[in-house]
Amino acid sequence: MKRFLEMIGGKFIEFIRYAGGISILMGQTLFWIPMPPFRRRQIFEQMSKIGVDSLPIVFLISMFTGMVLALQSAYQMQRFSAEMYIASLVAFSMTRELGPVLTALIVAGRVGASITAELGTMKVTEQIDAMETLATNPIKYLVVPRFLALIIMLPVLTIYSDIVGVFGGYIVGVYKLGISHAMYMKNTWQPLKYKDIFTGLIKSFFFGIIICIVACYEGMTADGGAEGVGRSTTRCVVVSFILIIASDCFFTALFYFIGR
Repeated sequence: MKRFLEMIGGKFIEFIRYAGGISILMGQTLFWIPMPPFRRRQIFEQMSKIGVDSLPIVFLISMFTGMVLALQSAYQMQRFSAEMYIASLVAFSMTRELGPVLTALIVAGRVGASITAELGTMKVTEQIDAMETLATNPIKYLVVPRFLALIIMLPVLTIYSDIVGVFGGYIVGVYKLGISHAMYMKNTWQPLKYKDIFTGLIKSFFFGIIICIVACYEGMTADGGAEGVGRSTTRCVVVSFILIIASDCFFTALFYFIGR
């Protein structure tokens, strides 16, 4: 019993320490954002790595997701001769939930792991310590450009994912289920409201914050050589996924009660 309680207490203390480290890094990042110098070149480089390089995989996953949504919903809709509502279902699902969540998970797995591995390698090879010795703040130089790039590019990727997902549903609806082009487009855009679109964009903004802070924290606290960098990279992906799903649940409930 004593060992069990010690284990629970140790896990709780570790959780508090982790949450505190994440919070401190978040505060330091927000503090250094408005401070000069403004490293525009590094920001644009990170935007290219995060946004442009993620376009192909986001396209494939969003396209197939939209097609699968249309196909799966067709089974139920055809029983009630309600195939025309498939367009609305795909549009709502992509803009409010699947677009932002899937895009965030893709970016967390691809970009978050990359950031952790890069910063973790710099940490274990003492490059970050060397930067501090040369009076260069590592938060300003390493974290801030990635933070700004993620909160800018993740909503952009979400919009891109929404459009591609709706297009995937359009392909199935028009060419497989026989819905007319005019009917599908009408039932896609007419029921949508600005709130549905901005709900997904607000989520993606906070998802970007989660991915960046978790990835940078894991990278900058890595130790134990190559094996430690691997552990930090794995932990970054796992923690990011959990926080993305949990925050999505929170925001969905929040927007549901706001919209009532």
